[in-house]
Amino acid sequence: MSQNAEQTLVLTIELPEPVFRLLSRLGELTQQSPEALAAQSIAGNLPPSVENAPPEMQAELLAMQSLSNDKLLEIAHSQVPPAQQERHLALLAKNSAASITPDELQELSQLRVAADRLMLRKAYAWAILRWRGHRIPQLDELPLE
Repeated sequence: MSQNAEQTLVLTIELPEPVFRLLSRLGELTQQSPEALAAQSIAGNLPPSVENAPPEMQAELLAMQSLSNDKLLEIAHSQVPPAQQERHLALLAKNSAASITPDELQELSQLRVAADRLMLRKAYAWAILRWRGHRIPQLDELPLE
């Protein structure tokens, strides 16, 4: 027997009759229990766990769950400032040409980390918005800047 099996806990919830009937019918069609389908649906719709995020960002990401949709949309649409983008590209070019100084290399690393953190905040904001029922735009619908 596997030691990695997840413990199953019981949660009793009330569902509207049409939802219950849908789960039951889908269970019959897929040969799965309504409980398994409900658990799968819940797990698939929760915002992502912050446990895999950098420890220094976990509290910030969790706090985002209490933000308004407008604030989350602001984060989701945020961009790296143009001057910072230009500096990042210039340092990347210097790094490719092997003409970068140690201070510039450190600055490049800091800019990369800042950009990565912004992308993580944006992705988490979109995940929360999706969880709240907000439509997530297609990639070609997002601004290019």
